[in-house]
Amino acid sequence: MAALVANEAAASPDPAEAAETAEAAELSRVLSRMLPGLEADSKLGRRRALEALQRALEVARPEAPDGDPAAAAAAAAAFQGPWARLLLPRLLRCLADPAEGCRALAVHLLDLGLRRAARPRDALPRLLPALAARLAGPEPARRPPPEACEELRLALVQLLHLAVRLSGAALAPHLDDAVRVLRCTLLDPFAAVRRESCECLAGLARATPDHFHMQSESLIGPLMQSISHQHWKVRVAVIEATGVVIQFGSGKSVDDVLPHFAQRLFDDVPQVRQAVTRVVGGWLLSLRDRYSFFHRLIPLLLSGFDDEIPEIACEAAGLWEQVGLRWQMENAEELQDKLDFAGPPPPHHPSPGSRPGLGCRELVFRNLSKILPAICHDITDWVVGTRVKSAQLLAVLLLHAEAHVTQHLEPVLRTLLRACADEEEAVVRSCTRSAELIGTFVSPEVFLKLLLSALRKSPAPSGLLVLASVIRGCPREALRPHVKVIAVELAHAHICQGSETRLYGERLLQCVQAVVSVSREDCRGAGVPLVEVLVTVLALWGPAGLGAKVQETLAALAAVESMEGVQDLFRVRVGPLLEWLAASHQDWTGHSTELLQFDVVLTHSGAALGEALPQLVPILRSCLQPARDPPMRLKLFSTLTGLLLGARETVDSQGQLHGYLDTLIKDIFVPNLQWCAGRTAAAVRAAAVSCLWALVSSGVLSNEQIQEVQEMLMPQILTTLEEDSQMTRLISCRIINVFLKTSDGVIDPDKLIKIYPELLKRLDDVSNEVRLAATSTLVTWLERVSNEAGKCYYQSNIQHLYRELLVYLDDPESAIQDAVLEALKAGSVLFPDLLVREMEAVLHKHRSPTHCEQLLQHLQALPPAP
Repeated sequence: MAALVANEAAASPDPAEAAETAEAAELSRVLSRMLPGLEADSKLGRRRALEALQRALEVARPEAPDGDPAAAAAAAAAFQGPWARLLLPRLLRCLADPAEGCRALAVHLLDLGLRRAARPRDALPRLLPALAARLAGPEPARRPPPEACEELRLALVQLLHLAVRLSGAALAPHLDDAVRVLRCTLLDPFAAVRRESCECLAGLARATPDHFHMQSESLIGPLMQSISHQHWKVRVAVIEATGVVIQFGSGKSVDDVLPHFAQRLFDDVPQVRQAVTRVVGGWLLSLRDRYSFFHRLIPLLLSGFDDEIPEIACEAAGLWEQVGLRWQMENAEELQDKLDFAGPPPPHHPSPGSRPGLGCRELVFRNLSKILPAICHDITDWVVGTRVKSAQLLAVLLLHAEAHVTQHLEPVLRTLLRACADEEEAVVRSCTRSAELIGTFVSPEVFLKLLLSALRKSPAPSGLLVLASVIRGCPREALRPHVKVIAVELAHAHICQGSETRLYGERLLQCVQAVVSVSREDCRGAGVPLVEVLVTVLALWGPAGLGAKVQETLAALAAVESMEGVQDLFRVRVGPLLEWLAASHQDWTGHSTELLQFDVVLTHSGAALGEALPQLVPILRSCLQPARDPPMRLKLFSTLTGLLLGARETVDSQGQLHGYLDTLIKDIFVPNLQWCAGRTAAAVRAAAVSCLWALVSSGVLSNEQIQEVQEMLMPQILTTLEEDSQMTRLISCRIINVFLKTSDGVIDPDKLIKIYPELLKRLDDVSNEVRLAATSTLVTWLERVSNEAGKCYYQSNIQHLYRELLVYLDDPESAIQDAVLEALKAGSVLFPDLLVREMEAVLHKHRSPTHCEQLLQHLQALPPAP
């Protein structure tokens, strides 16, 4: 030791060297006194020695006076010798000290020494093996590192990082040890160690670019094992480190890394997604083999366009623009013609002000055939996030590909048809956006051929949604020649009646809305098939909540056809619509869609039906024959009843209904009022009676016409008084009442006499409402008899009627008593003496003589018979 000190103190002719030598000699003497303590047996002794060394080094820390770099360099040179010869070997041995505190002090002193030494790279041959021994061990993949304390492992990795920064390329000969350490620490249980290891790895790759590529592949495995760490900061550090490793390493590892990067695009933490975007963008800009990986890297960067964080989306767009410009500069000769003769954006481009640059568009176009198959596969993946990202990416790619997508149209449309059936709204939204872009950039003749063929083969809501979307995106001028073709296809029963689900109806309606909104006045030539489709939607799905939307679409169609409203639209179209429906009316049943369509046409045509009676009545006559389907007849009678209740505004708007009265009575009412056994037949009779009541009470028939109806239908109506349905019995009473009131001519006495017994039976009805209606009709019957010439012919019948009515004058229901009293008062003018006798015969049987006394008073007030 004395000889070593003497050598350090040797004189030098140069004053600066002499001062440096003197300083080194002094430091050597100080260290020589402290170093033996590092070999002490006791932990306390070793710790005190290390603390003394720490104080000595911190006190002797060189500082360049007034920022003089020469003085600082001289101090570092003076420190180099004692540090390398005396201190470094002993501190490295202390890294294996049993005491954790001693190991921590040793790491701290090594950090101080490396920072002060003039040539820190000289320590690498001893330092790197020592670090590898403490952090990696002989088999780092199978056993934990020798250093058990996680804080000390962090300090050792920081020490390695410091050595990398200070040594630079000099670390190349020791790359194996450094990589072995990092492969272990990248999987360390302590998150901070992993983060520091990633930063150290990035520095190592930058410091040894000429040699690092030989070791880079061995680091990809540990990095990818840490890329899904639970701490987001670790994930960010791993992604950034991977970017540097690939940048300075082997391009063969890109394929191993990209699946993991793709998964990180679904990370919940924005910083992680941002890190992926930056790294991929950096690779696309400066990776040596980037041309080989364009088709793998472009989807990752473009996926950032739809990130939920605007800053990430903006950064992705900026990086992509730089990538496009870089590629455009590198291939300027090849693109020269396109650059010199660059045209404006295509007409109706969705964003002409922010159209992607030529380089970006060319990159997508040239790699589209390699990218699309993966997207078409992932867009139907079982993971929702994958489907959403794939759908968003497809829209971005189509925006860049523009008209070049035509050559890939078939697989793209096939994919959209599947994806638009997705339950996830975000997937469907992105796919409709893609379909709109197809409509913008692709000729309608091309996409309609594929889409309409698919709809003919298998009608589905997804197919209709894609069709509606491409129509929305299509320019009006391009769509004009195809409007009628689209409308006729949609009107085909196979398509417009393809399903009963509400979703199918919504999509079908969207197709019509798209045609009307895009084509506007061009729809005039396709008005009839478009109305047919809307009638079908209203018929099948109007009750399901689409009625209001259909009415809005009808109003829009009327507006583009310069009509005043929906009624005007149906007025013009009612003839073709009835002709369309008449073609199949022979096959209608209660479940036929055409029956629902017919109902919609009738209820919406209003006054136009008055002009369409020549077409309407034959359909009704054919469909309401007794041999036809009963449920269908019930539905038609219900619809016809509604029309007849407002006949002046519907079927009789032109005053021509009377011309078809004979057909209505003989061919429709008479057959359907015939009694047949069974509940279904009874329901049909009830519907027919209601319809007849609507006709006779509508006010469109004259008294002579009602007399005609009465002569043909009175026997059938008398029969319906016995129906099980209370409503049928009630309406039958009212119809008879109208018949009797409006018949101006002479009624055959025999026919008149047959009426009152049936009405008397109804006084025993279970329904008081029917009883009151029957009593009111009896009043009309009595008034009618009183106007007949030969009243004596009716005396016996009147006597029987008096006798029966007097029984009901004592009815438990006061309303019935009052009604019967009025009937007897009305009939008393016929044979008052006879009524008095009959009343006196039963007066003692009544519970209360009140009503009999009132009737007697009325009779006494009558003028004497002439």
